[in-house]
Amino acid sequence: MNLSSQSAGSHPLGVGILGAGPVTQAIHLPSLARLGDLLIVRHIMDVDPNVAASVAARVGATHSTSIDALLGDPDVDIVAICSPHQFHAEQVIAACRAGKKAVLCEKPFAMNSEEAAQISAVSQETGVPIIVGAMHTFDPGWLAAKENWGDLPATAHTIRSSIVLPPNARFEDFATEIITRPAGGAPDYSDIEVIKGALRGGIMGLAIHDLPLVRAFTPDFDAIEVLEARHVRPFGYVISLRTPTRSIELRAAMNNTWKPEWAFEAISDDAALRIDFTPSYVQAGSAVATFTRGSETTIHGPYDHNGYEGEWRELAALASGTKQAPSAKTLIDDLTFALDIAEATVAGVTTESAREGAHA
Repeated sequence: MNLSSQSAGSHPLGVGILGAGPVTQAIHLPSLARLGDLLIVRHIMDVDPNVAASVAARVGATHSTSIDALLGDPDVDIVAICSPHQFHAEQVIAACRAGKKAVLCEKPFAMNSEEAAQISAVSQETGVPIIVGAMHTFDPGWLAAKENWGDLPATAHTIRSSIVLPPNARFEDFATEIITRPAGGAPDYSDIEVIKGALRGGIMGLAIHDLPLVRAFTPDFDAIEVLEARHVRPFGYVISLRTPTRSIELRAAMNNTWKPEWAFEAISDDAALRIDFTPSYVQAGSAVATFTRGSETTIHGPYDHNGYEGEWRELAALASGTKQAPSAKTLIDDLTFALDIAEATVAGVTTESAREGAHA
């Protein structure tokens, strides 16, 4: 049966997941459970056979420890790549060449611009659409903001991303019983390379969810400059950026006691947009977008699902041919923007700035 010629709702598309860690267990499986009319998990692959078997048993799926087994499974229409990021590019390319109908890759989908270009070329050659799991771009609250923001992307002068969250483990444990959580260690903050690694990881692992949003309000994003960059312990950052026309602030902190808050703001002389996102691991509906123009305030949301469910809905539409695939250039520009910020941030870290971050 050729699913590309039918509607997504007439037959559930089979999903195969590469990597069965906490994100798969606590985010993707609960999201997919809400979309049984569109999607069904058919295959779980993990290098740990016990994890693969246990997670697959939760959803009645086949399990394996081999990417070849998953890609060769005829019941798998869509591949979700949730493996360590250093394997993303080669696995995205393999999934495209295996003739799958769509690919979801967790961020970042490539480690550098060369890998991104290779992925773009293979996607174009094979016709397999790819989306990257920067979930906020699929949140109904963000999509409602896009439909109603008028000229704000052209007129905004200040953009902020502010994230305050407990460690992921708290949300993961609320969502499900995690099997074999990766062990964490105590970082050696006296080593400046550890600080640089933490900042790079913060940008490419956390800030990257909001950087496509930032880029939408930054027409001159290719002229970005880092003014300040500090690591905030135990995990977080304070980064100030500017372009010739924009001031950008990126702030994040993970702390055991603070109330969760994830907000994106864009401000012009006569209007402001604030989007409040729900925590990633909580099935708590969409973000809420609030516009303020003079004395008038307009609120969009909340809607009934979050960005993770939104990206799966997008995948179903792409795989069934009912929606046009996103431009590969957009994916590459988003990645380049994130990589440029990460590298410029790390390049500016000195022993003195690392010492200051210890007291943040």
